[in-house]
Amino acid sequence: MSEQSIQLPTRHCTLRVVPMPADLNQNGDVFGGWVMAQVDVAGAIPAMRRARGRVATVSVNSFLFKQPVSVGDVVSFYADIARVGNTSITVKVEVYAERHYDAPIIVKVTEAELTYVAIDEAGRKRALPAGTHGEMP
Repeated sequence: MSEQSIQLPTRHCTLRVVPMPADLNQNGDVFGGWVMAQVDVAGAIPAMRRARGRVATVSVNSFLFKQPVSVGDVVSFYADIARVGNTSITVKVEVYAERHYDAPIIVKVTEAELTYVAIDEAGRKRALPAGTHGEMP
């Protein structure tokens, strides 16, 4: 498969990690579950900021793997709030991999949309505070 390099988004990167050999499946690619877990972490960050507190993942609305992730890739996660309800926050996450240090390229590897619900200290659903998308300064 021929890879065409693209640019990383200019907006703030929510999370950036490098997968390790322990994260590989039997084919030598990074486990899809590892990518899914990192997407959930990245998506929860703007949701927690907007909720001004704890959130729980209630659904994975969509998840598309476009290309495999390899050990050594620098994986960047960009998470933005898509919708806000009374108790829920839907977040879109885009994932890019920077690879091939000798001839660097950037490829989009995953995109997903997840919904989180604000919860109180006892784990019960709670109303979101009034406000905008609530990014921290």
